Amino acid sequence: MPDAIFADPRLARIYDAFDAPRDDLNLYLEIAAEVGASSVLDVGCGTGSLAVLLAASGRAVVGVDPALASLEIARAKDSRVTWIHGDATALPALSFDLATMTGNVAQVFLGDDWEAAIRGVRDALRPGGHFVFETRRPERRAWEDWARAKPRVLVGVREQLDLLGVSLPFVSFRHTYRFPDGSEISSESTLRFRSRAEISASLVRCGFEVVDVRDAPDRPGREFVFVARKRGSHA
Repeated sequence: MPDAIFADPRLARIYDAFDAPRDDLNLYLEIAAEVGASSVLDVGCGTGSLAVLLAASGRAVVGVDPALASLEIARAKDSRVTWIHGDATALPALSFDLATMTGNVAQVFLGDDWEAAIRGVRDALRPGGHFVFETRRPERRAWEDWARAKPRVLVGVREQLDLLGVSLPFVSFRHTYRFPDGSEISSESTLRFRSRAEISASLVRCGFEVVDVRDAPDRPGREFVFVARKRGSHA
């Protein structure tokens, strides 16, 4: 079940304000051009920020997300994108040039669901199609920054981030939003921090070859950006 930060309609409506600026998305547009992708599947598309940019560049785009509230925000942004309520394991028969996972999407899969998602992506790609996603480097210990985070107030809403627990590879935290009417909504989340070797091995097991592992220009030294290619055949 999606976290409240994505699934609660009131939180979905303010998500973009708190998530901006999306400097991370430029890299995905560059890689789409680099691999010559004319069709893109955005897995965990959320409120549609990347999908809309890809569609504006003339590409055929499908965005898929299990959080209906976020997807409704996305649908209102751009009718050129095909929006699907669901996840990577339940996609219709498709054949994309590129699949993407931005932000923390790759880290929300805590167990066997990670490789199930990878296989779903693989099946949605044409042979030789590419899969690009980012994930935080465990050694950079991002949760230490989260523990020091100060409250923010945007669009009249106060956001507080609290670190709940670190039991590697899992890190849990809570966002609490206080609205002008005094009401509060909290959203608890857990991310899994995987090593570069662990991620590479899972990609290979699921029918990919790792083409490149890059730095994230918007967060230098803090994230891995994996570029993988679907093998022509797989087990």
